[in-house]
Amino acid sequence: MNILEYAKGVEKLVNPMEVGKVSYLQTKLRRLPVWLQRKIVTSATKKAAKMPFVVEPYCSFMFYEIIEPEKMQQFLPEGFRPAKASIFEGDTPKYYGIVTMFRVHSSVFWGARTEFYLIAENAETGLLSWIICDYISDTISYDEKHGLKSPDASRAVMTTTCEGDFVCDMQNDDRKKYVRCEMNLTGAKMRALDQRLWIEGNTSIAYGRLAGEADGDLFSLTFFPEEMKQALEVLVAKVRKAEVLCGTGKLGGVLERAVSFSYAQHMLSDAPGQRTYYGSEKALREAAEKVRFNKIKTLGN
Repeated sequence: MNILEYAKGVEKLVNPMEVGKVSYLQTKLRRLPVWLQRKIVTSATKKAAKMPFVVEPYCSFMFYEIIEPEKMQQFLPEGFRPAKASIFEGDTPKYYGIVTMFRVHSSVFWGARTEFYLIAENAETGLLSWIICDYISDTISYDEKHGLKSPDASRAVMTTTCEGDFVCDMQNDDRKKYVRCEMNLTGAKMRALDQRLWIEGNTSIAYGRLAGEADGDLFSLTFFPEEMKQALEVLVAKVRKAEVLCGTGKLGGVLERAVSFSYAQHMLSDAPGQRTYYGSEKALREAAEKVRFNKIKTLGN
């Protein structure tokens, strides 16, 4: 299995017609109590432990340096502590809050999403981890705390222009959370990424207390490490607009860096309730190389 074959395999697992069926089913299941939704989802994921997850080109990030890191702990799940991280290779590690803006297609949902992260360390495994503290989406979603969620940003904008602009304008329907960003990618340079943050961190992802239960609902992505080896560094001066409000606020954050991926990223995500552990980049690569797509049963299929 090589990177090209892996990308093709992930894409073939995504069936747009099945995504539509899942979206319709969600309108029925969301009326059920959250505990029953969890039971139904857990039962389904025992048979379909992986979900194809394709992040489309120009997934972009805004990194905010957190001036008062002691405020981070209240948003982290049990067993995690605030941790410093470097964005690009050779950077000085700092405490960060992150806003991610991307379009995704998977076997169960298809649309735009913004996520708000804090970077922490898993005390049990020692892995640097991305903690999802909040999110907005124009498509369906699921987390343990809220169950099957309907879209909450019905008029979302996330696109690029012929002048090199990346544009995100997402506000949830009750206007309590929003991301408005305009950054120009012209002249952005490709740089090597810090491998601990981008590779190790994407094998240890959890939901924070605003979007999950106390245990964090930990999960991993399975991918070739090259997917996270490099990205465009966008000069902060090219970010014309950066307005963010979520459950965590900005924690006193100052915009430090902007990053964009100019290519699609093909991954398999653990389905809700499933947990995969990779203790090293070598283990992650070996797992990706051994994937047999004809043996995978996914949610939505």
